[in-house]
Amino acid sequence: MQRQGSQRLWPQERRDLGCRSGHVREVVLLLDGVPVVWARSATSHRALQGTWKALTGLGTRPLAELLFQRSHVCREPLRLQHLAPHGLAESRLRAAWTGAHPRWARSSVFWQHGQALRVMESFAPTIGQLDAHRLTRQVG
Repeated sequence: MQRQGSQRLWPQERRDLGCRSGHVREVVLLLDGVPVVWARSATSHRALQGTWKALTGLGTRPLAELLFQRSHVCREPLRLQHLAPHGLAESRLRAAWTGAHPRWARSSVFWQHGQALRVMESFAPTIGQLDAHRLTRQVG
């Protein structure tokens, strides 16, 4: 995990969550010591006190434990987004990546009991060349 805690939200997060600040968790998933996925999740402070409380206790465990193992979590459709040069996301990726870093990301909002959690993921440009079975075993 790179960082976790209260932060001012990015513009799209503010629109999706309806608040200016919230709880943010940023992680980089590694395969053989090489970053392959950078992810940022955000939720409101209110949701963190209730529905999404488990987010603070994940540590290095994957967020997928909360999102895909509970039947009452609903997901909005994925949205693709281009990462603007010198934008907020690009500056975070530049810190996490060595060499070429991603130029696009995907995001989605997950809902649980009326509370939203926004997740954005960006994949290394070389991820298509990786062995999917190895990747699943090491970061899944």
